[in-house]
Amino acid sequence: MGDQFNIYEAKTQLSKLVERVEGGEEIVLARNGKPVAKIVPLQRQTEPRQPGGWEGKGWIADDFDDPGGEWGEAIDDMYRKWGIDPEKAGPRVPAADPE
Repeated sequence: MGDQFNIYEAKTQLSKLVERVEGGEEIVLARNGKPVAKIVPLQRQTEPRQPGGWEGKGWIADDFDDPGGEWGEAIDDMYRKWGIDPEKAGPRVPAADPE
């Protein structure tokens, strides 16, 4: 067990205690001399992340971005209303914010 500090004392020295904990020490907090909590270093993940953990467990349909059906017709109608040929309409880029 590490050094013990009463809560009031720990509050006034918190930055120093955290530095000690970062150095690997454990600090015990006490209320009226009785231990009630412990400040310990975090256990950091030592292994690097391995990408591809979800490979083969999900899929995206080839037409995920094609609304089709009634939605597609409604969008095409909207373009026509604005005077835009739906066949030539490309991706929409939001207008820049006025300065």
